Amino acid sequence: MLITSRRGASSLAKRDSFLLRADPQVLDAVRRWADDELRSINGQIEYLLRQALKEAGRLPGDKPTAEDKTQP
Repeated sequence: MLITSRRGASSLAKRDSFLLRADPQVLDAVRRWADDELRSINGQIEYLLRQALKEAGRLPGDKPTAEDKTQP
């Protein structure tokens, strides 16, 4: 069985890994935020990175919109 995400991408897609060194206070804040959003820490970090990349127009096919720029 192949599971797809809301974006239609396979959840079985290859994923790269890397070591992230973070300030303990930053990591704790991300951990609490992830808990609030019912995500893993890894999922929360990836979500935040995707949002930042989208707002900056850095993801393929994504261009920042006026609405994206006005959201906090």
